Amino acid sequence: MAYIILNKNHFFNNLDIISKSTKTRDKIALVLKDNAYGHGLFEMASMAKEYGINKAVVRTCKEAEVIEDFFEYILVLGEIPTSKSQKIRYTINDMKSIQKYPKGTKVELKIDTGMHRNGIVESELEEAFAKIKDAELLLEGVFTHHRSADELTSEWFWQKENFKKAKEKSRKLAHEFGFGALRFHSSNSASLLRHTDFDEDMARVGIAAYGCLELPDALHVSGLRPVLSLWANKISQREVKAGERVGYGGDYKAPRDCIASNYDFGYGDGFFRACANGYVSASGAELLGRISMDNSTFATSEEKLLVFDDATVVAKYAKTISYEVLTALKPNIKREIIEHSD
Repeated sequence: MAYIILNKNHFFNNLDIISKSTKTRDKIALVLKDNAYGHGLFEMASMAKEYGINKAVVRTCKEAEVIEDFFEYILVLGEIPTSKSQKIRYTINDMKSIQKYPKGTKVELKIDTGMHRNGIVESELEEAFAKIKDAELLLEGVFTHHRSADELTSEWFWQKENFKKAKEKSRKLAHEFGFGALRFHSSNSASLLRHTDFDEDMARVGIAAYGCLELPDALHVSGLRPVLSLWANKISQREVKAGERVGYGGDYKAPRDCIASNYDFGYGDGFFRACANGYVSASGAELLGRISMDNSTFATSEEKLLVFDDATVVAKYAKTISYEVLTALKPNIKREIIEHSD
């Protein structure tokens, strides 16, 4: 079966770059949702702990439970818990959900500063604080999310200003309602690396830590290295004669005699059919015809095929983004951590 290699040195290199922006490892909250962007939740959590990261962000309560022993602080973005936790915090995404949290739950309030997806608007802040107080919840933080931090537009700036106003109002309300000092955060990977003087309490860093941050040239950050590479094992090999066709539909017609090898991965493992007819592996082997559910054929005789070592390259072939390429990789693919410097 296909397998994934995780390069610890690349990961630590990326965290070093991120630490220069946050000025301390303590302000890095590693985003580990969706199986750590396809890298493996347990594997990335263990490496993050080794590096010295003590904060994590996940999507679900189950993800939080898996990594609870690795971190001092965990923020769940997308689920309401059935019981409170000392270590795990939970996001309030909607005013109507406040009454659903168990009493004594540690929560953080999400503010909609312009993305118009989750969170309350600034005009609802006082009402939200009152409802949180009445529900006997422990409000610890207020945060937002940027919609265009990775684009060269003015939107990043006006969302920052919107959040600045929300922070000022939240500080006053926290004092009024008897909450303690609040934790404020807004930066994702792109937003953090655009700051020249980062001053928030933490940054929620995902794709930059995994080395696949894609930015316009004017915002480009050098030195980030992809952590994940996908490998496949050869199942069979044959000689294809000129004029013979390969795979479903016979989409590929050999222009000349060539060696064709079949490998043990396909769209059932999370590799996109959109890469058919033209994709070239990281080792320079051309994909022949369509991708099957469990098989793919390349013009090479390699026993082990490096399918890709940079998800941004695959994303261009598939006309998508690296996030989708990575999170599509199935959790049952074996993942192995190595230490290797190029």
